[in-house]
Amino acid sequence: MPSNKILEQKKAYVAELTEKIGRAKSGVLVKYEGITVADDTELRKKLREAGVEYTVIKNSLIGRACDAAGYGEIKSELEGMNALAISFDDPVVPAKILREYADKIKNFEIRAGFVEGKYIDKKGTEALADIPSYETLIAKFLGSIQSPLYNFAYALQAIIDKEGKPEAEAPAAE
Repeated sequence: MPSNKILEQKKAYVAELTEKIGRAKSGVLVKYEGITVADDTELRKKLREAGVEYTVIKNSLIGRACDAAGYGEIKSELEGMNALAISFDDPVVPAKILREYADKIKNFEIRAGFVEGKYIDKKGTEALADIPSYETLIAKFLGSIQSPLYNFAYALQAIIDKEGKPEAEAPAAE
């Protein structure tokens, strides 16, 4: 039977994890068995650079925190060795990075996740990874706005060229 001190530490950790999960934009649960130290180091570096918290946590603690945060469905995925990646900024980044590794490493797999307050299963998490990044979406949007303006300017220039030079540019009569 664990001591009261250990139980209090676990309760405090679950409360802290619950708070993080509650304010996160997204999170992804992965089974990380079979990953080499080199791959794990590279993965952690990439996640850290993207502003994602990646932690290996005991299943019982993940289950309690997810349950308290409203993502109780994740508990059904808690078997084996799991890690949780949480993003507070970009909801797509953890799924993108982790799927890249899941595609490369045989035993590393995405299990489930959550985004903007909703539980998503493995398929939903993989679909999230397919969404372009925020910067790409903004660039595409700006490009779609810019294109009609350029086309309008080209059409005006074609009309001007077709009708000849404006009077201001016409040579003066002698």
